Amino acid sequence: MDIFLLCVFLPLVTVAWGQYSDYYYGPYNYGDNDEWVNVYRQGFNFQCPHGQVIVAVRSVFSKKEGSDRLWNYACMPASQSLGEPTECWWEEINRAGTEWYQTCSNNGLVAGFQSQYFPSVLDREWQFYCCRYSRRCPYSCWLTTEYPGHYGEDMDMMMYSYDYYIRGATTTFSAVDRDRQWKFIVCRMTDYDCPFQNV
Repeated sequence: MDIFLLCVFLPLVTVAWGQYSDYYYGPYNYGDNDEWVNVYRQGFNFQCPHGQVIVAVRSVFSKKEGSDRLWNYACMPASQSLGEPTECWWEEINRAGTEWYQTCSNNGLVAGFQSQYFPSVLDREWQFYCCRYSRRCPYSCWLTTEYPGHYGEDMDMMMYSYDYYIRGATTTFSAVDRDRQWKFIVCRMTDYDCPFQNV
């Protein structure tokens, strides 16, 4: 009986895996030899290759290095149902030392980060690099848990679900710890053009 069930369900599992395996995120390649994209107290500019989006963020904190962090990012191709990006841009700057909330405008997806360190406030300003895919629209959006879980801890945020994309983030800043906690704004995207104007 067990062999019969195996013969029935194995082809179904194989078909289902084949349908979704292109969209499963992981394991992540953080670039050459898992190097950081910045050094402490220096600015950086990171952009995914054309047609790819951010799917993982890793960071370590050092109080002795100006309460700054090293950063690294992993990219994966967007779902084929979205097609090619039709436009990419840098969003407005989020100022150092303040809390902020930002999503990519025009229904864009996060495809990069730019940051500059400010020693006067022991914090960084940030910009998202966003890409729009035709007139596709977000839905089923949610906020991740806080990364890192506590100020000063290492951070390792990964997207485990296929067809979910980072559209922005909200952050809190601790004036005591001189560190940030991030909640990423994650959405699904329609696989058809929306009948209304992008916002």
